[in-house]
Amino acid sequence: MGRGQELYEQAKKIIPGGTQLLSKRPEMWLPDLWPAYYSKAKGCEVWDLDGNHYYDLSIMGVGANVFGYAFDEIDEAAKTAIDYGGMCTLNAPEEVEVAETLLKLHPWAGMVRYAKAGGEAMTMAARIARAYTGKDIVLVCGYHGWHDWYLAANLVQGDPLADVHLKGLIPAGVPRGLAGTNRIFHYNKIEEFMELIQENKGNIAAVIMEPIRNDYPKDGYLEMIREITQKEKIVLVFDEITAGFRLCPGGSHLALGINPDIAVFGKAMTNGYPLSAVIGRKDIMQAAQETFISSTFWTERIALAAALRSIQCYQKYKVHEALEAVGGKVKDGWMRICKDTGVGIRISGILPLIHFEFDYPEKLVYKTYFTQEMLKQGFLAATGVYASLMHTDKIIDSYLEACRKVFHQIKVCHDRGIDLESQLSGPVCHSGFERLN
Repeated sequence: MGRGQELYEQAKKIIPGGTQLLSKRPEMWLPDLWPAYYSKAKGCEVWDLDGNHYYDLSIMGVGANVFGYAFDEIDEAAKTAIDYGGMCTLNAPEEVEVAETLLKLHPWAGMVRYAKAGGEAMTMAARIARAYTGKDIVLVCGYHGWHDWYLAANLVQGDPLADVHLKGLIPAGVPRGLAGTNRIFHYNKIEEFMELIQENKGNIAAVIMEPIRNDYPKDGYLEMIREITQKEKIVLVFDEITAGFRLCPGGSHLALGINPDIAVFGKAMTNGYPLSAVIGRKDIMQAAQETFISSTFWTERIALAAALRSIQCYQKYKVHEALEAVGGKVKDGWMRICKDTGVGIRISGILPLIHFEFDYPEKLVYKTYFTQEMLKQGFLAATGVYASLMHTDKIIDSYLEACRKVFHQIKVCHDRGIDLESQLSGPVCHSGFERLN
């Protein structure tokens, strides 16, 4: 155990779940061995509490850092905001500047509200849609956070959220009266969506979905959803927290050619600073004045200044082109390595968020072994790469060389009938929400 794991053991005694974010739990990566904490991060390089150096070829700040860590131009804007006062009785002018910038990128929208985290921004969007329509039911596709409006899906029989994001999300503490207020549908399954429309006709406030995540829309899928929601006077909400600012400056829906009624942004929009935004048609967003939506720290200046500079830099450096190039290089590398080693994997996802899964029954064992062996070679890695501007060709080449070594080891074990789990130095990683002791 290094200092990071020792600190994590202490954290589990005083912080429920050990961390504030499920995705950062060491159990999701490499139980007992994952470094857990960082002392410094710059570009795509990370140093743990013991001074060990790694290249981050995993999820880059859970998808927040498309410029890499500690990007100078963005951090300078934040530091300037600190120098001039991060909080005040008066409002920060950056509120207006960021809003104008987002509306310029999205001419279909007319107004903007802010929050800090993606989950609360999605809760705001659901509230606004319900306030505008006066209806309760929302149809939901994809992952949208931890709040009651979303987790209520699991109040009904079974585990509806298991195959759209994570298994085992027990809705303890969610009022049972919310059961049935949201209904889950699956991406690219238009018949399922249309059935839900008919079953809940006249009672649907919103359709809330990620326009793209793991797969591209097929056979006019988004166009049909847009047509149906307009016909039925249902608010269409696109959750752009993950996909936004990856395929183009602004929402992925711009690249896909479909405009929603509301879009929600976070993560890549700010390069790691806590700000999310809800943008939408002016008539719909005005409903925010008919319901109480308000919070002190939504007005702080630092993240707004960082977001403004981040959007400017995104356009200046054409970051979406760099992300696509990185993802393409990684994907091509994985395909070559699989062909050469004979290890089976399935690749999916848009290029800036490319990932794979091992094509074997013991997927989690293979994933854990891969992370374990990549860590030994100086890479924070699992079965996905979130591309960043700081992932240079040289770093990617080193990463793919390490991948080749690990895939070769996997193939040798497989051919010799060696149980890969016996080669692990700790437990197998988790795949969903599990209570920690």
